[in-house]
Amino acid sequence: MTNTNQSHAHSSTRAILYAFVANLGIAFAKTWAAIYTGSGSMLAEAIHSYADSGNQVLLFIGLKQSQRPADADHPLGYGKLIYFWSFIVALMLFSLGGLFSIYEGLHKFQHPEPLNQIWVALAVLALAVVLESTAMYGVLREVKRLRKGRSLRYWLKTTRNAELVVVLGEDFAALTGLSLALVFVGLAAITGDPVYDAIGSICIGTVLMVVSIFVGWRIRDLIIGKSAEPDLQAEISQIIEDDPVIEHVFNIITFQVGPQVMLAAKVKVRPDLSIAEAVKHINRLEKRLKDNHPEIGWSFIELDLYD
Repeated sequence: MTNTNQSHAHSSTRAILYAFVANLGIAFAKTWAAIYTGSGSMLAEAIHSYADSGNQVLLFIGLKQSQRPADADHPLGYGKLIYFWSFIVALMLFSLGGLFSIYEGLHKFQHPEPLNQIWVALAVLALAVVLESTAMYGVLREVKRLRKGRSLRYWLKTTRNAELVVVLGEDFAALTGLSLALVFVGLAAITGDPVYDAIGSICIGTVLMVVSIFVGWRIRDLIIGKSAEPDLQAEISQIIEDDPVIEHVFNIITFQVGPQVMLAAKVKVRPDLSIAEAVKHINRLEKRLKDNHPEIGWSFIELDLYD
């Protein structure tokens, strides 16, 4: 594994660990509060936190499996396995998190029950906001290191790091859900009407489903097959086009495979070079590309006269 891949794995592992520890602790606290108060919003939040904890375990599995070395059946390695597990996590967030929360909210809406000791629910929710904010800060710190000065919006649009997109999406959904739970449980406490608690559960489920659809759509693109990030593509093209031996670049294709990139290019070299000289120069060019960008795992540069 290259230093770049190790850095990628370590960043993702740290982010997943932050989220796992926070979610598991929050889940236990929410479960106790849900049983004690009878709050549907709190139960929805507890299920969401358990689902998130399970999702982080799946991401750990995916990250570990994606680091397996290439073999005869998988010559490009197992890097894309992280996309599969990330997509499974998005499905879990949609079903176990979103659908269950909406179901619980509808049930409470049709059969409202008075809430007990609402202050307990509010205290647990406030504590959960603090813990979740800490986890979110840890993830954002890893993302900031990777986005290299680019805006968060640009990074979300262009990154090929599936697992960090998933964790960031989960944390955003969690903080939004907690805020909604605080508002609606608070309304239930002020008005004495438990229907507000049911509405809160439905709103939380809706947020989870929207976030899971966004995350799933981003992962879908990676599963289908995406090029390298735009900045990397531009730098690769610049190196090849600026090479003094290259007369014309017909085509450059990049393909993201987990943390690594496969590069294929078709070029025309100066006619005064012999075949042996041209091949040696292309080999040096490929080495220069990999030295400048260690994330390039495979490089195939073809010599040709026509496109």
